[in-house]
Amino acid sequence: MTTLHSKENSINIEQLRKLIGARVDHEGVRCEIIEILEDHPTLILQDCELHPVIQTDQHGEPHRRVPTTRTVAIFSQESGDFTSAFLELGLLDLARRTD
Repeated sequence: MTTLHSKENSINIEQLRKLIGARVDHEGVRCEIIEILEDHPTLILQDCELHPVIQTDQHGEPHRRVPTTRTVAIFSQESGDFTSAFLELGLLDLARRTD
């Protein structure tokens, strides 16, 4: 099990994975956590409200409307601490309770 550390706290990938499906408010928009990227720990959020964007195909042509996705880095690359955006989601305690 991979444990991720900030200077003051730690959390592991398994704890983060259990957050998939959770709904959060990010920048005033209701979103659902749909994926966790492990390389540079990041949450992928999907807009739950009606704000679709037009997705293009491999040729750059408009193809279909899809929900907006947003990314939230878990750790700051500069300080190594949890990012303020991650902390504002209020997920740290929830992630730790899922053990």
